[in-house]
Amino acid sequence: MKGNEAVVRGAIAAQCRAFFGYPITPQNEVPEYMSKYMPAAGGVFLQAESEVAAINMVYGAASAGIRAMTSSSSPGVSLKMEGLSYIAGAQLPCVVVNVQRGGPGLGNIAPAQADYFQAVKGGGHGDYKLLTVAPWSVREMFEHAALAFDLADRYRNPAMILSDAIIGQMLEPIEIPDKVEVDIPPKPWATTGAKGRGRNFITSLYIVPEDLERINLDIQAKYAEACRREVRFQEFEVEDADMVLVAYGCVARICRTTMNLARRKGLRIGLFRPITLFPFPSERLAALARDGKRFLTVELSAGQMVEDVRLAVNGAA
Repeated sequence: MKGNEAVVRGAIAAQCRAFFGYPITPQNEVPEYMSKYMPAAGGVFLQAESEVAAINMVYGAASAGIRAMTSSSSPGVSLKMEGLSYIAGAQLPCVVVNVQRGGPGLGNIAPAQADYFQAVKGGGHGDYKLLTVAPWSVREMFEHAALAFDLADRYRNPAMILSDAIIGQMLEPIEIPDKVEVDIPPKPWATTGAKGRGRNFITSLYIVPEDLERINLDIQAKYAEACRREVRFQEFEVEDADMVLVAYGCVARICRTTMNLARRKGLRIGLFRPITLFPFPSERLAALARDGKRFLTVELSAGQMVEDVRLAVNGAA
């Protein structure tokens, strides 16, 4: 199946029960398949009137404790950024899928990785981040749906699946498991009706400066915990490598082939693939740099992830 279908199947298996979206290429199959599969799962599918409307519908569903999701491609995700900042400020979990396309502007519908900054540095206003995972296969599009929802629930924060036009559109064989293990914590904060308990109040507006400071400190503490617990990466042939390629998503697959071709010619090349882009695997890259490795960052942009690699290496190589 296509990656765009796999992420839908994975999300529904992970008990996503509300999807709100709007068409844009190359992610159009995501709402199409959601409209096919979500009603049968007992959930809600709604094509919103705009990307702005879709993310605010996610805000509402997430407030009620429902696993909610939206998807789009690069310029559509930009329209969702204000809503994502509100959701992060309200400390609500949700999942956003970005099937990246070329930019800036309307660009084209070809694959790109130029939304890295937007995904891992916040994107909207204020001090917040998105918990960001980067699949490199159709199978991971399925698996990362459950991972993203678990991370979002665990940290009460939006999570992003940062895909691209290659991963979303390509066909690969995939075996769908009968059951997906998910971790859905209790949500006593949700607005599920106040009968028998006090009222829950969800907002991102804190007029009193001390209140907003407290919320920001709480949010940053969550990110620090995620950096300790949730870093994920994959390594290929790095132990004896003179040079390590650093790449994510579709480009990492190209780099894996490059590494294999180089090895056949006697070149000691390795590959380091970040799976979580935030939290970024800085400590492992720093350790490799101290071991004398050199790094070549490869990405489908003018250079964005390279800044995080450079920070991790910190002049050691």
